[in-house]
Amino acid sequence: MRPVERAAVVTHGSRDVSEAVARLEGIAREAGVELLGDDVSGADIAIVLGGDGTILRALTRFLGSGVPALGVNFGRVGYLTSIAAEDLEAGVARVFAGDYELVELPTLEMTLDGARHVAVNDVVVTSAQLGRMLELDYAIGGKPLGVQPCDGVICATPSGSTAYNLSNGGPVLVWGLEAMVITFSAPHTLHVRPLVVGPEANLVVTNVTRGVSAAVLVDGHPVAELEPGDGVHVHLSSERSLLATLPERGFFERYSDVFGTG
Repeated sequence: MRPVERAAVVTHGSRDVSEAVARLEGIAREAGVELLGDDVSGADIAIVLGGDGTILRALTRFLGSGVPALGVNFGRVGYLTSIAAEDLEAGVARVFAGDYELVELPTLEMTLDGARHVAVNDVVVTSAQLGRMLELDYAIGGKPLGVQPCDGVICATPSGSTAYNLSNGGPVLVWGLEAMVITFSAPHTLHVRPLVVGPEANLVVTNVTRGVSAAVLVDGHPVAELEPGDGVHVHLSSERSLLATLPERGFFERYSDVFGTG
């Protein structure tokens, strides 16, 4: 990649990272890089000082802008980040010099009653009433697959497959796959299994629960409710989120570090 001239800065929403910002400003001065706050206009890259939630916010914020996000981990897990907090100076200096790579990650499109939302990680349909089970009718590619009693359903991208999907027993999707995984949360059966589907597969989930509404969450944020009889459509979007990474911090290195397979 070419050297960075201007960089946006995104910081952790609840943790004080002012010391890290000061360190970043020092690196930028040495490299002759202009810092733009969180302004995407004219930025070559976004430096994100936070954890996975902050990276997710940045990837969503910069969708369609062509500006990639690179994370320095000031959170807990930091699966999507590329640089450890203690390595901020050395890592960001490399990035400013152009020593980084881009990963294009699929997103999901959710539509409901004409409204459209794009998810970087996942779309989740869950009960709007705590402790109440749902009955969800679902079809993929126009093929009905029946009604599933459950706590909800998760539709995740490859980047989101290591989040809520994984904690519910869904598979991890390797970056580079053009696919989404559909995983039911606490299904009331021994037979339903997660499904991995491609770009041509449109998922339709309809709430058929009597007297119970369902909440629709996009990347953890509630965006709508499904009353009994209402349905939502989810499929792979043509939009891509852009994650910047150091060359040695690819998918399998992160997977090994975080999940202890190495």
